[in-house]
Amino acid sequence: MKRPLLLYALLLTLYTLVLSACQTVETFLPTPTPTATATPTQTPTPTIIWFPPTNTPTPFPTVEIPPTPDQRAGIGELLYSDDFSTGEGWPLLTSARGNVALSPNRLTLTVFEPRALVSSVLQGVVFGDFYLEITAQTSLCSGEDQYGVLFRAASQADFYRFALSCDGQTRLDRLVGGVASSPQTWMFTSAVPVGPAGTVRLAVWAVGREMRFFINDQFQFSINDPMISSGGIGVFARAAGETAMTVNFSELEVYAVSP
Repeated sequence: MKRPLLLYALLLTLYTLVLSACQTVETFLPTPTPTATATPTQTPTPTIIWFPPTNTPTPFPTVEIPPTPDQRAGIGELLYSDDFSTGEGWPLLTSARGNVALSPNRLTLTVFEPRALVSSVLQGVVFGDFYLEITAQTSLCSGEDQYGVLFRAASQADFYRFALSCDGQTRLDRLVGGVASSPQTWMFTSAVPVGPAGTVRLAVWAVGREMRFFINDQFQFSINDPMISSGGIGVFARAAGETAMTVNFSELEVYAVSP
């Protein structure tokens, strides 16, 4: 009686195990906690200022420009003038080298020979300190042909020569004891006309050792030179090449001048 009951209990246990194995076993996994995604922090974009404010500039102090000193100061009374209506005091010349001739209200210098020089110095008049103006008009002139004014001409071997050239230059020569030098060498200037025909007004301001030079009222240069203190005045023309040249001088005025 006990054996059948024991067998029954075993069969019941086996049935229960088989039944349990056939059932679906649900596995409960833990629900994953969502990972928080970090929101990227945006870098602020700088604001572009198209018209940035500027500091109000501090004005510079006004600089007063001193007036240009008068290069022709101290001009006084008229000492001598010549309209060349008579040619009195001017040596005239007729030669193969060239001519110095009197024309209506002008003194005409013509050079014929290549590289020859023709000049005329006013006789009987000597100036120390002075201001001189004279008009020169070229009618035949080219290249390095020269013309201009002689002043403080103490002799044929001692004088200053204010020269212009027909290619637009000017210079100052000095002859002392027959030895030539150039206190101011050739320099180009827009005041000198270039070519065969032109008119200029030449001026020399001389006080003591200081000399200032002008062309058509334009200051050109100044020289300090004590070698010759006084002498006569004159005009000259010089051909630099093979062709002839002609220059007319007129309207000479010489004034007293003081420092």
